[in-house]
Amino acid sequence: MSGIAYALFAAVLFGVYLFVVKRYFSAYPVSVYLSWVYVAAVVWYLPIAFATTDGVPVPTDPVAFGATVAVSLGVVVALVVFFRALAIGEVSYVAPISKVVPAFVLPIEVLLLQERLTPMQVAGVVVVTVGLYLVNYEPGELLTPLRRAVTARPAQLALVSAATFGVVDVGKRVLLQELAVTPTEFVVVMLVTILVSVVPLAGRKLDLAAAADDWWKFVAVGAVIAGGQHVIAISFTTLPASVASPIVNAQAVVAVLLGGVLLDEPQFRIRLVAASVAIAGVALITLG
Repeated sequence: MSGIAYALFAAVLFGVYLFVVKRYFSAYPVSVYLSWVYVAAVVWYLPIAFATTDGVPVPTDPVAFGATVAVSLGVVVALVVFFRALAIGEVSYVAPISKVVPAFVLPIEVLLLQERLTPMQVAGVVVVTVGLYLVNYEPGELLTPLRRAVTARPAQLALVSAATFGVVDVGKRVLLQELAVTPTEFVVVMLVTILVSVVPLAGRKLDLAAAADDWWKFVAVGAVIAGGQHVIAISFTTLPASVASPIVNAQAVVAVLLGGVLLDEPQFRIRLVAASVAIAGVALITLG
């Protein structure tokens, strides 16, 4: 499979994941949900990682290891900031802004890593970014979320989250290409780092009895996260971050389409048009 094929597969996989989270785990506090699901992901992934790797499946080079931990902590920061934005603000302007990650990846990679994309690929990144914004947009004034990013705290946090994910995606490319960290090594460090970071946030809310009825759901979703993160890592070993990131972030399109078809969510026709824009952008990237 090519890097683009892996990225597309990851987009579908995580799109289904986002739908499942919304459908079956909305009653759980964010920190509790993340704790249990990353426990499951670590339990799934570590035995496979050890069985398929000679020695301990973590980077042995100190620079590579430190950079991998730093990128993993970046994921934690981006997640925490995003969920904080959702906690204090309306989804209608937090969600669209949080999905403009590719808009940050492209200039960072071009300026710092001298990446060169074809004009068609650049156009595709722009179109995907617009599509992701529109897919998460709630009817109202189209630019209201962006205007609120200037003055409203939740919108500002959503923008910080998107920018952080942008830096993380460029960091993944550096780790997996320039520093030669293997996908398995990266995913092991990332999953463990996220788990160690989110469990203290859950604290006393981690009630085993309360989650007992849903244990199999956590196990299943943990497997999806472990496998999905490995697939994403593989895609970043061959693709520029500015190509992989918009394709992977198209997961939002899959989640919205599933929500519209299976849950009869409102504004489905509008979101279908927006999804078509994002898909067209992905097509431009792949054809470029």
